[in-house]
Parts: sequence; structure tokens; C-alpha cells
Amino acid sequence: MHALITGGAGFIGSHLSDALLAAGHHVHVLDDLSTGAMANIAHLKAHARFGYTIDSVANEPLVAELVDGADVVFHLAAAVGVRKIVEEPVATIETNVHGTEVLLRQANKKKRLVVLASTSEVYGKSTDFPFREEADLVMGPTHKHRWAYACSKALDEFLALAYYKERRLPVIIVRLFNTVGPRQTGQYGMVIPTFVGQALRADAITVHGDGQQLRSFTYVGDVVRALVALAQEPRAIGQVFNIGNGEEISILALAEKVKAMTGSTSDIVKIPYEEAYESGFEDMARRVPDISRIAALIGYAPSVGLDQVLTEVIASMRPPAGAPVD
Repeated sequence: MHALITGGAGFIGSHLSDALLAAGHHVHVLDDLSTGAMANIAHLKAHARFGYTIDSVANEPLVAELVDGADVVFHLAAAVGVRKIVEEPVATIETNVHGTEVLLRQANKKKRLVVLASTSEVYGKSTDFPFREEADLVMGPTHKHRWAYACSKALDEFLALAYYKERRLPVIIVRLFNTVGPRQTGQYGMVIPTFVGQALRADAITVHGDGQQLRSFTYVGDVVRALVALAQEPRAIGQVFNIGNGEEISILALAEKVKAMTGSTSDIVKIPYEEAYESGFEDMARRVPDISRIAALIGYAPSVGLDQVLTEVIASMRPPAGAPVD
């Protein structure tokens, strides 16, 4: 199999590259490095079945060429992180919507399979727990930029499913729930690397809001395993799948766990949302997936719990003795 991974120099994309190469497949990565990093794929550059292009998914002639050489496209390229979304709403919408338009249009010419990465954010302010793929999506108002990401990814889903219905383009949509693990950066507001970095530096561990919001975290290895399995399952085409872990924890409890596991002397400090992001910022009180659909189809079940994830992330971020923490 020849796979094209857009956003392949990112956290998830680089792990997906590792897995596909280990399974004997060919991989080409397209990334503009806006949130990805060459360091994530540096260890793959000499691999005989690996190639990469530093450019944008908005470069349609290039995308056409790369799609032509692929059997499957994993479309992971997107604006990521709450901080980036709040600070750069134009780039968020343009990157997510236009990039997906280009990719689907070119994939449709050769009817290449597209696995589109969406997000649990599309469930918005729904309180129908656990989140099920067929449930209603409850978005916030348009003047609150926090919801721009959710709306743009929902539009991506609508467009992909329209291509499937009208033009028979094979597409699979996955909604990812807080994917975590080594190589993830806290630069754009990702909570686990942010907390671990703060704890290792003995800085204040900053919890936004009251810390009672509940989240479930999914190990990147479990996500990658699911992506590969779905891409090889014809019955997955035309469907939407949650990929997550039902183990929930409050953000305050997560901060306390990170502090204990790092042996940190950090204080845990609560920061109001309006101070952390913007006035009127809205968050989701709970975000937990129903994974029965993907479990029934491919036997998916999360294999790595939060404690092991934190152990790996802490080990990957802890500097050698005497070296500063980034």
C-alpha cells in the first residue's frame, strides 16, 4: 500500500508513518510545518519507503501529483490547538475547509480512499453522553471564535460525505478524542504536554476554569492502530467513527496526577477562561465517546491507560541531568 499523509510531520501523522512503514507499506508525507516539525520525521528520512514534501495542502497541482501516486490518503492536515484556534480564526477556517476541498477534489479524480481526521469538538455543547456518531451536534454562536474549529471540521465531514454520496468517492471519517503521547507539543494549548512541561520546570501548573471539566485521553498508538485497520476494512467506507477511550478524568485531577508522577514542587493554579483565552470563552464540560461502532467493526479497544501515557510523556520530556526543560 502507498499512503499519503497530509500533516504527516505532526504528532499523530509521524506515529502513523512509523506504523505504516513497520507494516511494510510506502509512505509520503505532505506538511507545511505550521504545527508539525521535521524533528518528528527526521528518523524516517533515510528509509527506502519514505518520502516527504514540505508544502501546503492548498497547493492543488502538487496535491494532484501526490494523490496520483497513493492508494490511500490519511488527511490529518488541520489547524490544531485551542490557543491557535482562538488567536487565528481566519487561518483555522481557511486551512481546515479549503485544504479539505482541495484534497477531496483531487482524490475524487482517481477515486482514492480518503481517511479524514475529524474531532470530538464537532459534538459542541451536547450533553447527550456518551457521544454517539449519529447524535445531534450542538454548536455555539458564531461570534465566539472557540467554535470556529468545530464548525470547520463539521463542514469537512459534510463535504466528504457529500463526495461519497454523490460521486462515490470512498471516504472514512474518524472523530478523535484527545489523542496524546510522546511528540505532542504544548505550544498550542495541548493539556498533557503543557502540564508535564510546567511540572518538570517547577512552574505553576495552570488549570483553566474550575478544573471540573471531564476529558478522556486516547493513546496515540491506539489511534494509529485504528486508522490503519479502518483503511483496510471496506465496510468502513461511508461511515463516521469515534476513536477514543472511555476512561474519564477531571482536568484538576489530571494536574494533581501529573504533579505526583513527576515529583514536582509546582503549585496548581486556576486561571479564568477569559484570562487564558478571551472574554466569553466557552468550553465543553464533558467529552466522552461511545466506541461501540468501531469496536463492532474492527474489534477496537483502547489498550493503554492514562497512567502509562503519562509515564511515556514524562520520560520523553524529562531532560538529561543538568539540561534545561524546554
